[in-house]
Amino acid sequence: MFSALSHRNFRLFFFGQFVSLIGSWMQNTAQAWLVYRLTRDPLMLGLVALVGQFPVFILGFYAGFAVDHADHLRLVKRTQFLAMVQAALLALLTWGGHIQVWHVFALSLGLGVVNAFDMPARQVLIGELVPVDHRHNAIALNSTVVNASRIVGPALAGLAIAWAGEAGCFAINALSYVAVLVALRAMREVRQPPPPEPRGGPWQEIGDGMSYAFANEPIRLVLLALSVVGIAGLPVYTLMPVFAEDVLHSGVKGLGILSSFSGLGAMIGALALARRRGAAGVGAEIVSGTAGMALALAGMAWSRHFWLSCFFMALIGWFAIRVLAGANTALQELSDDRHRGRVMSFYSMIFIGLSPFGSFVAGGLASRLGVAWTTAGMAVCMAALAAGYGRRMRSI
Repeated sequence: MFSALSHRNFRLFFFGQFVSLIGSWMQNTAQAWLVYRLTRDPLMLGLVALVGQFPVFILGFYAGFAVDHADHLRLVKRTQFLAMVQAALLALLTWGGHIQVWHVFALSLGLGVVNAFDMPARQVLIGELVPVDHRHNAIALNSTVVNASRIVGPALAGLAIAWAGEAGCFAINALSYVAVLVALRAMREVRQPPPPEPRGGPWQEIGDGMSYAFANEPIRLVLLALSVVGIAGLPVYTLMPVFAEDVLHSGVKGLGILSSFSGLGAMIGALALARRRGAAGVGAEIVSGTAGMALALAGMAWSRHFWLSCFFMALIGWFAIRVLAGANTALQELSDDRHRGRVMSFYSMIFIGLSPFGSFVAGGLASRLGVAWTTAGMAVCMAALAAGYGRRMRSI
């Protein structure tokens, strides 16, 4: 279950990431609360998500090419340092009382550019920190770290906002990057395959990556499933401040608890995936995850009781990680070394880059139809995916 932790480099990455991601989730929670406090408009939550994640979509093709031809460890060191600078600027502006919504938009845009390169580089680096037969376990354990931090981070954010305001969360996030930078610097002899010789210019290489991904039916099916989940499933997280404040009347502490329950469900799901001994059956994991998310989203849409909503958020986290970690594993196993960086950039583009469009649409619909009907519509889309492509996905 924890075989990947027997390797020193992965242990360093695992614990450094855990500290850093707690800070990141604190910042995400505090930023959503700050924007909603300043505007009281669900549409603005969707817009901030769109601006912050859109660069991953726009730059994803080039980022994949760059990752395939870069030293992955060095690239991750640089992106993590730039993310630390972004958090520090956000903290200083908020502490000084100068923060405005356009500042949040601008800094979110900058972080989105950094993440366009950071996400595929980190995904590929994880697979290089362990032998190939431990790659599945490393991916699952990394998902555990991500989601354990989602439990701790939002809960701490609720306390920190009450104690030191949103600026305190942003400052803690900036400091948390020190842990991952120290861990990356302490790594030894990371085994990376030599960068492939370019077969043409960047655009030709990008076209080659697209042709490779979309000519391969299993890869194409996984990317399709991710697209629907990114547009119709994940935007529920953008709407959580609306659920906390307007539906459940629980305030910022309720937002932190809802986020933590989602992270708890996702962490348990990731640990269950870590027990698997290989990648066989990930197609079935993706199908069951999309169907389960549909049911959990429907329950969240109509719940008016706080702890029942927490239960549904835990289910959403559980099923979402089955889809996301299953898709990550499938894409890494299905891709060859030459194209893995570009394929994982497509994963980032869809998982991170497309979800802002869904968040923007969800925020706009919630402003007009209400958050309940919007979330119910998302559930219908997820159910349609599971019903329409279930048999073909199970064959992966």
